[in-house]
Amino acid sequence: MSYIDGFVIAVPTANRQQFIDHARHFDAMFLELGALRVVEGWGDDVPDGKLTDFRRAVQATADETVAFSWVEWPDKATRDAAMKKMREDPRMDPATPGNPPIPFDGKRMIFGGFETVVDVKP
Repeated sequence: MSYIDGFVIAVPTANRQQFIDHARHFDAMFLELGALRVVEGWGDDVPDGKLTDFRRAVQATADETVAFSWVEWPDKATRDAAMKKMREDPRMDPATPGNPPIPFDGKRMIFGGFETVVDVKP
C-alpha cells in the first residue's frame, strides 16, 4: 500500500494561474524524489457545512477558492527521505531567483500524512 500526503489551502481566486505555476514547479520535485503521483484540485463544488467544512478549515474568504491536493508515495520511508531533501533544496526557497512566489497564505494550509488502508480500483 502507498502513503499519501494531503493538503488543503485557500488560494485567492485571482491567483489561480499562479497556483498552477507554483504547483507545477513543486510537483516536479515530488516526482523527482520518488512520488508516484501528484494531484492538484481547484475547488468547484465546495459547499458550506452546518458544523464544519473545507472553507472554514482554512479560513477561506469570499474571494478565495479552496484547493485540495495530494501526493502519493510508494511508502512512508520514501516520503520522509524526500521531505528531508526538499527542506534542504534551494528550489523550495521563494527568495531564490527563478522560484515562483507562494500564491496563498501558507499559515492557513492544513496537511497531513496518511497510511493507505483501503485502495479500490476498477
